[in-house]
Amino acid sequence: MAEKVVFFFILFGFFYSSVHCRSLPESSNTVVLDVTDSIEKTLNVFSFDLETTVALTQQEQSFSSSSSLSFQLHSRSSLHKASNGDYKSLTLARLERDSARVRSIQTRLDLAVRGIAESDLKPVDTELEAEDLEVPVISGTSQGSGEYFSRVGIGRPASQVYMVLDTGSDVNWVQCAPCADCYQQADPIFEPASSSSYSPLTCETRQCKSLDVSECRNGSCLYEVSYGDGSYTVGDFVTETITFGGSASVNNIAIGCGHNNEGLFVGAAGLIGLGGGSLSFPSQINASSFSYCLVDRDSDAASTLEFNSVTPPNAVTAPLVRNSKLDTFYYLALTGFSVGGESISVPPTAFQLDSNGDGGVIVDSGTAVTRLQTDVYNSLRDAFVNGTKSLPSTNGVALFDTCYDLSGRKSVDVPKVSFRFPNGKSLELPAKNYLIPVDSAGTFCFAFAPTSSSLSIIGNVQQQGTRVSYDLSNNLIGFSPNKC
Repeated sequence: MAEKVVFFFILFGFFYSSVHCRSLPESSNTVVLDVTDSIEKTLNVFSFDLETTVALTQQEQSFSSSSSLSFQLHSRSSLHKASNGDYKSLTLARLERDSARVRSIQTRLDLAVRGIAESDLKPVDTELEAEDLEVPVISGTSQGSGEYFSRVGIGRPASQVYMVLDTGSDVNWVQCAPCADCYQQADPIFEPASSSSYSPLTCETRQCKSLDVSECRNGSCLYEVSYGDGSYTVGDFVTETITFGGSASVNNIAIGCGHNNEGLFVGAAGLIGLGGGSLSFPSQINASSFSYCLVDRDSDAASTLEFNSVTPPNAVTAPLVRNSKLDTFYYLALTGFSVGGESISVPPTAFQLDSNGDGGVIVDSGTAVTRLQTDVYNSLRDAFVNGTKSLPSTNGVALFDTCYDLSGRKSVDVPKVSFRFPNGKSLELPAKNYLIPVDSAGTFCFAFAPTSSSLSIIGNVQQQGTRVSYDLSNNLIGFSPNKC
């Protein structure tokens, strides 16, 4: 399941005192973190502006593009007031969900490596022509959700609902009436009887046979998808029409019509799978590429998820690697990191995907915090700590072991942190993508975490504000900063 979490960095505007340690001197190897702005965003998460909500709804209704088909992405915090009492409790809830997400990914991979993998059937045919596809995307911040959401039309006529977007899943599904067991969602439950394009799949169809878990009932295909955090969805496997931006649509998309659903989907009606398997949305529409830009989760900003769009010419690219044991995840050829302009020593095997399907690095929209093998994480953290000796440290929070008390600061300079890719290419991260607030009182933490697993994960905190392009035809992943 997808769970995504993005944090923002802000501090109370206590006046600056000479008692506090001085921040790092400005240089080409440091970058400025705006502490005050980050703190303000943590406070704004708990405000609810009805006028903003109405404006976003109108924006979604009027959204269209003559040259592309896309979903629009918005921050969910602009639609719902956070239910947590304060930003720290919200952060802790997010991190708990994020840990569940990571366990889910690891469980899925472990099953695949032991021989339980998806079938390799060809993608489903649709009526989609070779044109660009684009849609809006929003974030699921307000109630502790780590997911990003998009407004999607299901059926004909289209019923507009919010759907989780997940690069770590393949099966698309939506909660359906009659509901034997459904969690609460923001929109009305989808009514199959009201859609003229609703069509059950039989058990002999390749879509049904592509499911990891399926059963037959009176000749109709039943599906079940379970996630590592205990969430699940069960129901009829059907084909439906999916509508983007209120106008353009694609027909005959295999999608689960869930009558029994449980989990932490936080108001979304279901899930759009963006993984690499045969049942994922990109595979079903035969997309040659797709890209997204994950907006600040605590803001009312908007961006898009686009299909068949061209990778921006200035993108930093790296090879997209496939795992023969599991085609869902998108693996990235990563060679290491640099901190403050200095390369971090990393064993050559640290990020390699071996022939057994173990190891490697995946890019995931649902994981919030980047996970690295413990030895690699320790080297990265130690280099960052060495470059922030002038900043007052404080106790760790949850999975974060490196935190700072920046109360009283308006801004600080911190070492630049960059991903390194093959052929000498590198992606420099904004400071707010790796030093994040965990409360509204000035505690900021280094937003990476260790894992005992051989699998590393690039999370959405580090992807924030960057357009991530998946060139499926040329097996490349591109990163384009400030292209939301």
